[in-house]
Amino acid sequence: MADTGHMTTLVEQGMALVGDRNDLRRRLESTLNRLRDPSVRVMVVGEFKQGKSQLINALVNAPVCPVDDDIATSVPTVVRQGDPASAVVLVPGQHGTDPEGDASGQESGLERQPVQLDQLAEYVSEKGNPGNSKNIVAAEVSLPRKLLTGGLTIVDSPGVGGLGSTHTLTTLTALPSAHAMVFVSDASQEFTEPEMRFLRQAMRISPNVLCVLSKTDLYPSWRQIAELDRKHLAEVGPDIPLFPVSSQLRLHAARLQDAELNAESGFPALIAHLRNNIVGGAARIQRKSVSNDLLTVSENLRLALQSELAALENPAGTPQMIAGLNAAKEDADALRKRSARWQITLNDGIGDLIADMEYDLRDRLRRIQREAEIAIDQGDPGPAWEQFTQWLEQSTAAAVSDTFVWTSERAQWLATQVAEHFSEDEVALPALRVADTGGVLDPVADIQDMEDGKLGPLQKVLIGMRGSYGGVLMFGLLTGIFGMALINPLSVGAGLMLGRKAYREDKEARLKQRQSEAKILVRKHVDDVVFQVGKQLKDRLRLVQRATRDHFTEIAEEHHRSLTESVAAAQKAAATYAVERDTRIKDIRNQLKVVDALAKASQQLQEEPPAPQTVPATQATTAPTSVPAG
Repeated sequence: MADTGHMTTLVEQGMALVGDRNDLRRRLESTLNRLRDPSVRVMVVGEFKQGKSQLINALVNAPVCPVDDDIATSVPTVVRQGDPASAVVLVPGQHGTDPEGDASGQESGLERQPVQLDQLAEYVSEKGNPGNSKNIVAAEVSLPRKLLTGGLTIVDSPGVGGLGSTHTLTTLTALPSAHAMVFVSDASQEFTEPEMRFLRQAMRISPNVLCVLSKTDLYPSWRQIAELDRKHLAEVGPDIPLFPVSSQLRLHAARLQDAELNAESGFPALIAHLRNNIVGGAARIQRKSVSNDLLTVSENLRLALQSELAALENPAGTPQMIAGLNAAKEDADALRKRSARWQITLNDGIGDLIADMEYDLRDRLRRIQREAEIAIDQGDPGPAWEQFTQWLEQSTAAAVSDTFVWTSERAQWLATQVAEHFSEDEVALPALRVADTGGVLDPVADIQDMEDGKLGPLQKVLIGMRGSYGGVLMFGLLTGIFGMALINPLSVGAGLMLGRKAYREDKEARLKQRQSEAKILVRKHVDDVVFQVGKQLKDRLRLVQRATRDHFTEIAEEHHRSLTESVAAAQKAAATYAVERDTRIKDIRNQLKVVDALAKASQQLQEEPPAPQTVPATQATTAPTSVPAG
C-alpha cells in the first residue's frame, strides 16, 4: 500500500524533472503541501446536551472536553495526535484572523497560547467562558492515541443555543473543509424537525455523514428509537450509518480493562468505521489527487520529449508534425482568451446565479415576513416579543443557510459545466466554499425591543377618568334642568359607561400601534438581512468566479506552454547535425524512461489498496483514563 512517504518521494522526483517549468513546479509544490498535512477532519455536531463532548472523551479515552449538566461547549475544540499530551487556545493576533483558515492552528493572524489540560474548561465552556468573553477562536488538544494516528482529527463543535440558533447554524461553515460529520442525538427521543433540517443541509454540503445515538445506557427503549431514526435517515439519504453507543460504558470498560463491556458500549463498530471508511477513504482520495497531479506533469513533460524525439528519428515528417503541433497550440491559445466558450459560460453562469440567488433569498425571507405579519395580526406582539424575535432570528438564520447551501450546489454545477466546455477529458474542479455561513449575520443589527403594552392600575384609572369626565359633565348639565345636582346617579352612570368605552378604544388603539410597530421592525430586520447577506453572497460568488477562472486558466497555460516547447523542440531537432543526433536521441530516450516510470508509479497509486486493519475490541480499552497536563 502506498503511504505518504512513498507519495512524497514520487512528487520530489517529479519536481526534479520539471526543470525550468515553473508552472508544473507550482502544481507539484501544492501537491507536496497537501501531503505534509495529512489531517482527516471529523466534525462532531448536534443539539446541545446530546453527549457530543462525552462521546469525544470516550473515543480518545481522556477527559479533553468538559462535561457537566450545566456546561455547554462555546468554542470549537480540536483533538489530534501528539506526544506529549498538551493543549493550546487560539486567540486573534494583532492582525486579526484569516477568513480562509480553520481550527487547525495554521491560520495567519492567530496566536497560540499554551494552557493546562485540566484548565481547558475555563476557555471552551459556556460556564468558564460565558459568551466567549475571552475571544477564543478555537482550542487544540494533542494526545498520544492510536485512534488518532493516520491524521484523524476530531472537532467538537459549539453546542450553545441548539441547531436552531443563529450561532450554531454557522456549524455549516466548516463542513466543506471537513472529511466527515458525526451527528449526535441521544436516545431520549427520535430525531426532531430541527435535527432533520440540519441533516438535510449537511448532506447537501458534505455527503460523508454518520450518526451516533448516544446515552443508550440511560434509556431502555433505545432500540425502538434507533429503528425510528433509521427510517428518518432513509428519507434524507441512502446508507447513512447509525451507531448506538454508550460513552459511560466505554469509559467504565477502559477503567476495568473489560473487552466484553467495551463491545457492549458500541464503540468498536464506530471506531472501525472511522478508521476504515473515513480515514481510509480520505487516504484513497489523497492518493487519487496525487496520482492525477503526477500524471498531468508526466504528460506535459512527455509531450515535448516525444516531439523532439520524433523530429530527430524522422526528419522527413518533421514539417507535418510541426504543423500539427502549431494547430494544437492555436487551440490551446484560444482557451486562454476571454472569448473562449468556457469563459463565456462562466461569466454568464455567475450572472444568472447572482440573480437567482437574490430571488431565492428574497423569496425565503418574504415568506417569513408574511408568516410573521399574520402572527402579529392574530394577537398582541408586546407580551411575547422576546419569544417572537427568537423565532424570527432562528427562521431567518435557517433561510440564509438554505440559500447558501443551494447557491453552493449551483456553483458546483456551474464549475462542472465549465469543465465540460474546457476539455473533453476529466478535469479536476477547484474547491468552492460558497456554503460557508460563518458570520454572515454578524453585520445585521439585533431586532429592537418594544413595549409589552401592560398598563398599571393608576394608568387604567386615568384613561377611564379622561373618558368619563365628558359624560359626567354632559349628563350633569342635562339633569340640572330638572333641578338635580351636577353629580348625580345618572351622570355618574353615564360617566362610567363612557369611561369604560374610552378604555376599550384606547386599548384597541394601543394594540394596533404595537402591531404596526412590530411589523415595521420585522420589515426593517428582513431588509437588513437581504442587504447584508445579499452583499456577502455576491462577494463570495465573485470569488468563486475568480477561483474557477484562475484554475482553468492555469491548466490552459500549462497545456499551451507544453505545446509551445514541443514546437520549439521539434524545430531545434530539425536543425540538429547528424553527429549530435544519435547522442540526443539516446538522452531523450533515457529521460522518457524516467518520465514513464514516474507515470507508471503514479498510475499505481490509484489502484485500490488493501483494507486497513481494524482495532480489536481488546486494544480499544488499553489507553489510560487520564492524561498528564502538558
